[in-house]
Amino acid sequence: MAEFLAAGLRSHGFEPKELIAEDWGWVIPIKNDDFRLWIGCGNEEAYPDRFLCFIEPHTPVIRKLFKKMDTQARIEALQKAMDAILSENAGIRDKKWWTHEEFNNLRT
Repeated sequence: MAEFLAAGLRSHGFEPKELIAEDWGWVIPIKNDDFRLWIGCGNEEAYPDRFLCFIEPHTPVIRKLFKKMDTQARIEALQKAMDAILSENAGIRDKKWWTHEEFNNLRT
């Protein structure tokens, strides 16, 4: 899934960097000059054909040194690109977008 998304993101104007393996899945770092931006992707253990992906940062504003940075426009553009990539693939049957709070409530 991570390689699939990274390839699709390139065609939507984003510059993914080299994928990073984690114990829970993969990190797709995205070139972004203003703040660290990345997508996390992992398999959902109960279903081998389901994946969970999330964007970091997950807040519309972050602090960098002593100033606040608005992340909303860049994150929304990334989410729209991901949605388009997943919608363009005939093998994708269903997708669901959760807020950060909804996702965290699933785990409790």
